[in-house]
Amino acid sequence: MNDVRRRHSRPVKTLSQVVRKKAEALLAAHGVDDYTWIDPRRIITAQWVRMKCMYGCASYGRKACCPPNTPTVAECERFLKEYRHAVLFRIVAQFQKMEDRLSWNRQVNARLSKLERDLFVSGHERVFLLSPAGCVLCAKCSGQRETCALPISARPAPEALAIDVYSTVRRFGYPIEVRRAVTDEQNRYGFLLIH
Repeated sequence: MNDVRRRHSRPVKTLSQVVRKKAEALLAAHGVDDYTWIDPRRIITAQWVRMKCMYGCASYGRKACCPPNTPTVAECERFLKEYRHAVLFRIVAQFQKMEDRLSWNRQVNARLSKLERDLFVSGHERVFLLSPAGCVLCAKCSGQRETCALPISARPAPEALAIDVYSTVRRFGYPIEVRRAVTDEQNRYGFLLIH
């Protein structure tokens, strides 16, 4: 298991100490303890990520939070630039078999949805979660945003918003490698965008 590291690098524009401490207390309460504060304008978006969704992902066109039900790459880039602060966080996962991923993803999404909600009611009205587990809240997805059963809770994975997770997390000093087997330990990354 990788060692858990807390990182608290300063964002470009400082979040007030009181606000930051409140956010960090909520992160800890929801089990997010390996994270760093980043400038979201340094998150890398790329067209190749969207192409990998289109040509390589079974969820393309089948999930309400996956392309083509997401903004264009240019819109995603513009969206990220609207934020001043973000938390890049890592969750280490390891599975014995492929089927274990779904229950893990559901548990992580439920916990992180509560975190986003708690940050929202604490005064961060523009908080937005990009879950490392993608949206797997429903047993069967409608496949369209218009008919999503849980539109308030559904959130895209970073890759669905064209984020080059590999290049971005390496930029901030985190480890990431291509997983070669289901049983390999995985570093899963998510983002909390905070204004």
